[in-house]
Amino acid sequence: MQKRLFHLLIGLLTVFNSHAQKPKTPSSSEIYESIQKLNFLGSVLYVAAHPDDENTRLISYMSNHVKARTSYLSLTRGDGGQNLIGPEIRELLGVIRTQELLAARRIDGGEQLFTRANDFGYSKHPDETLEIWNKDHVLSDVVLAIRKFKPDVIINRFDHRRAGQTHGHHTASAMLSMKAFELANNISAYPGQLKQTELWQPKRLFYNTSWWRYGSQEKFDEIDKSNMISFDIGTYYPLKGMSNNELASLASSQHLCQGFGRLSQRGLQQEYIEFLKGEPLTDNKNIFSGIDTSWNRIKDGKAIGDILYKVEKNFNFQNPSEHVSQLIEAYKLLQNIEDLHWKTQKTKALKSIIRMCAGLYLEASAETNWATQNETINLDIEVLNRSSLPITLESLNNASDLNIAKNISLENNTKYNFKEVIRIKSDAPPTTPYWLSDKGTLGMYKVEDKSLIGLPETPRTYNIDFNLLINNVPITFTKPIIQRFSKPDKGELYRPFEIIPEASAKITEKVIILDNDKQRDITVIVKAGRNDLEGDVEVCHPNDWNVYPKKQKIFIKNKGEEQTLVFTVIPPKNQSEGYISPMVHIGDKNYTKELIEIDYAHIPFQTVLLPSESKIVRLDIKKKGENIGYIQGAGDAVPESLQQIGYNVRIIKPDDINAETLSRFDAVVIGIRAYNIVEDLKFKQELLFDFVAQGGNMIVQYNTNRRLKVDNLAPYDLQLSRDRVTDESADVRFLNPGHPVLNIPNKITQKDFEGWTQERGLYFPNSWSDEFTPILSMNDKGEIAKDGSLLVAKHGKGYYMYTGLSFFREFPAGVSGAYRLFANMLSLGKQDLKLEAKLND
Repeated sequence: MQKRLFHLLIGLLTVFNSHAQKPKTPSSSEIYESIQKLNFLGSVLYVAAHPDDENTRLISYMSNHVKARTSYLSLTRGDGGQNLIGPEIRELLGVIRTQELLAARRIDGGEQLFTRANDFGYSKHPDETLEIWNKDHVLSDVVLAIRKFKPDVIINRFDHRRAGQTHGHHTASAMLSMKAFELANNISAYPGQLKQTELWQPKRLFYNTSWWRYGSQEKFDEIDKSNMISFDIGTYYPLKGMSNNELASLASSQHLCQGFGRLSQRGLQQEYIEFLKGEPLTDNKNIFSGIDTSWNRIKDGKAIGDILYKVEKNFNFQNPSEHVSQLIEAYKLLQNIEDLHWKTQKTKALKSIIRMCAGLYLEASAETNWATQNETINLDIEVLNRSSLPITLESLNNASDLNIAKNISLENNTKYNFKEVIRIKSDAPPTTPYWLSDKGTLGMYKVEDKSLIGLPETPRTYNIDFNLLINNVPITFTKPIIQRFSKPDKGELYRPFEIIPEASAKITEKVIILDNDKQRDITVIVKAGRNDLEGDVEVCHPNDWNVYPKKQKIFIKNKGEEQTLVFTVIPPKNQSEGYISPMVHIGDKNYTKELIEIDYAHIPFQTVLLPSESKIVRLDIKKKGENIGYIQGAGDAVPESLQQIGYNVRIIKPDDINAETLSRFDAVVIGIRAYNIVEDLKFKQELLFDFVAQGGNMIVQYNTNRRLKVDNLAPYDLQLSRDRVTDESADVRFLNPGHPVLNIPNKITQKDFEGWTQERGLYFPNSWSDEFTPILSMNDKGEIAKDGSLLVAKHGKGYYMYTGLSFFREFPAGVSGAYRLFANMLSLGKQDLKLEAKLND
């Protein structure tokens, strides 16, 4: 996959995670805030359906003001949405959105959890959602999250009482949370989970309400709020130099693939939560009322609290290392605590604070960011004690073959570097998002290893344990192996250390359309994960297709290099479709996966392994016209798809839109959501309408009805709505069966609407002038007909067309009928005028 970079200017709060971005070097104020959180023994679980659903203001408030351990449970990874920054959709979009959630949590201070639910697209009712998701499996995941995280308080983002009034995923998330609240402490509910966790009963459940739930601020002001708690989530944090809502804006702005970059907010701002169930509130200003959130909460915790509260009260901002001795004493006492949950959580936090106070820098950097099974990798290990504390590095080890005694006293601010070597195990599994390892269903990801359910990422298997003595107390810090390197134009960079197969392969085109029975060459690229890779490659194909040659030899000298092979595909005489995939044979092993790299500046570098396959279609299609101009919007594969069926497609930048440029094209296509995100198009509309009047075709794909950058979307009155048809198999009725767009040059039939994916379309117009002719009618079950999915208007000598049909989803899926219909739209007016007149009679 082509690498894309998107630069995020957020310099004020550049915070990094352990999965290979630059390690965090905390200030004294950050250490102090960590101690405050260490001394609060309470937790909040926020529940919603998708990335970007979470209220970062409230998560940040709970984490930074209340100091509670706070986590966001997103039932899905957002796979079904759109991508405003690149071409990745479906599973790869879910990977990006997962990382954007983690980036948001690194800013607002929360943690991140998931279920196995797959975002299959917009749903109009929770009943449909829960049927596609597998209600019992997702409910079990929510119960598991509660049992593992052990929240005192749960806050739902959405209202469980609004079935059918909003996104089905949203309502379903609240309904499942309500049910899980009751089941988490029930021993007969999902008893198999108790092998890895234990029963837990949250104290209270709330709904994060707001004026938008009631339609207006005026209506909200009038309701009875005696059952609600409100917070000023605009509270100012002097230690951070910013307010809570400013911090939350930065967190929310991490959702860049959804266009959530926004201005920061500040000042007084009220947030409301409505009490739903659990223990009644004794103080309507405190969600933890009646809950002991001090160290007295746990048996033998008072002695620990006595030490740590003093550290907090007397914290030395000038020299935090002064407190390490006290922190070590608390650490020793903590190891004797019977409560395993709090022992685990607070030990992790306390070790981190000890490391920060001591100014310890611990890093294990590999010479490369990936390796294969049995490979030997050189490590550069750095250890630095930036304090006067007596600290000894006793040894270094990992889970496989490294176990080296050091016994080195770490002098103040003296850097120690070690060159070590590790060997990757022969059975080391490749690194990839665990939820993508096995093929799931439309609504659910398949996760064989139950211990992974809920985790945001695949745990790193290659780490280094730094075994230290601090004040004669043994403490081990575990750091994942990373690659640290630099580039002259970017400076210091970090990447995760990944395990990849010795060979991977891809076909350069994910959809291959052949509009006749002539043979066509395809390109297969094989990438070497190790040096001296030798073997052969074949292309698996449907029985009625042929590929020549049967096999080709490969030899790749150096790790990371690629070899390009050309195979010839011979299609059948008649229309046919199926899948082809490359298979690399190395010795007695076969490799059929593609190595995909995702590179954006605001998230860590991602490596994903997916089955390598391309859809291949022998398509019965005809077309008129040749040259297409494409104005890009939010990002889609439509230009490449049109090239597949023989069109010459040129991307037009807004600055280049003028009469002379437009005159070179038979048609101009506007990319999805272009009028939502391309500011300059408001200055180019009249030029585009003139192009149509002179005989060109203009096809506008879907836009949302909010934040339009233009006053006039079309040369005639046209109003967008939120109408959509989410059932991809919904009946399609031809309102004007004789219209040329359904007949020339391809005869469109019901068969052309078979095999559509995810949805029929979205944001259809619901009002238009008489100049427009509606072509199709469709609707979801139980709803009235929607007639605005495809509208055609004659304008001068050409045609203006608006469509909410999801061509941007159907083309990458190789849906043949979508290609045939779009070819007719591009061809409109280019056909025999006598035939067109006859069809219009």
